Amino acid sequence: MAMRILVTGGAGFLGSHLCDRLVAQGHDVLCLDNLFTSQKSNIVHLLDHHNFEFIRHDVIDPYKAEVDQIYNFACPAAPGHYQYNPIKTIKTSVMGAMNMLGLAKRVGARVLHASTSEVYGDPEVHPQTEDYRGCVNPIGIRACYDEGKRAAETLMFDYHRQHSVDVRVVRIFNTYGPRMHPYDGRVVSNFIRQAVQGEPITIYGDGSQTRSFCYCDDLLDAMMAMMNGPDDFHGPVNIGNPGEFTIRELGELVVDIAGGGSELVEARPLPADDPLQRKPDISLARRQLGWEPKISLREGLERTIAWFKSADMSQYRPPTPNY
Repeated sequence: MAMRILVTGGAGFLGSHLCDRLVAQGHDVLCLDNLFTSQKSNIVHLLDHHNFEFIRHDVIDPYKAEVDQIYNFACPAAPGHYQYNPIKTIKTSVMGAMNMLGLAKRVGARVLHASTSEVYGDPEVHPQTEDYRGCVNPIGIRACYDEGKRAAETLMFDYHRQHSVDVRVVRIFNTYGPRMHPYDGRVVSNFIRQAVQGEPITIYGDGSQTRSFCYCDDLLDAMMAMMNGPDDFHGPVNIGNPGEFTIRELGELVVDIAGGGSELVEARPLPADDPLQRKPDISLARRQLGWEPKISLREGLERTIAWFKSADMSQYRPPTPNY
């Protein structure tokens, strides 16, 4: 059945891929984005579709529409971006969540909130399960994002308990794929952009810190399964690839696939509060959603590097000075 679906942050990396899927399924899609860190070019191919509408709007401000579902993706997600304007970041998480929950309450919509593995902070438990409460520095330079997302989760479940709003919360671990902003400052896009341009691969710290990388198609499979899944399952649920790699291993793999022989260089110290380990336990997603990732890191990087090589880098600029 065709629905009217609102996607906040719909012109971003993940949001634009979600809009592609929803439009292809015949839903009436409202794409809401203020284009702070996203690209209109990500959704320009959808503008002529009768069932797609782009609205330039900031979720900090209330928005009214008659919708059946809301995917709340809006928020800068790369450290350089969210640290550039930390007050804006936490307002986007908290006020954006409140505005979307208010809308959902008014029209009876189901709302899926894109939370993050950053709610676990620099974890003392490995791998991370949903019942782990995290180790977050509330006054650190990452707190605007970490605590903003934690507060947004609180709002989701308070609106569910107090107003019976149908909420779904997913905690996204590192995700990558085509349409990542080349200058978003995240490790995958940094490494690929540097390798494609024949520059040294700059590593923060000694490269021994670990991450788990999920390809965007796998992630969206899980998010759509969560949105349309069991009525009594609201999350939170970890969504990510449990394969664990050091940052140095990632860099070596990017160089191997991209070619060009870029050298790995320990160029910068590890940023403050940067987690040393990050790996999801996805047992709950397997059990409740019947989901697990299918695309290996090598295959996903091959697809992503091919996109980077085809993209016109002159059309992109760093959205903030921090990248």
